[in-house]
Amino acid sequence: MGTSLRPAHTDLPAPQMPDRDHADCRGVASILARVGDKWSVFVIMMLSDGPKRFNELKRMINGISQRMLTLTLRGLERDGLVTRTIFPTIPPRVDYELTDLGRGLQQPVMALGLWAKEHQAQIAAARTRFDERNDT
Repeated sequence: MGTSLRPAHTDLPAPQMPDRDHADCRGVASILARVGDKWSVFVIMMLSDGPKRFNELKRMINGISQRMLTLTLRGLERDGLVTRTIFPTIPPRVDYELTDLGRGLQQPVMALGLWAKEHQAQIAAARTRFDERNDT
């Protein structure tokens, strides 16, 4: 049936339980909302091998609009995960690059992307089965 998640299946330590009043949940939720957003995941993956210009990123990330890429980059910059460097050339050149903090996300984000790629067919089949059972 399903895969059990035992410590043997991961190298990560068990997370600490939140305090009883869950005061830290809101802060963690806002961070996970940023780094778990699909466009943020793609941007982090594309920047993992070095700085990129805006249009390079846009070409690399299929389906992202200019507006969404702008918003995603601004959010990642605001959270300290990406730097934006403007070079005083004509025309001006702007590079985006992961910060040290952003580079710390490379491994988990790449693992998530790899997992998604490896399990696309299984997820599609599960969705089909679900939709067939729940068709009205």
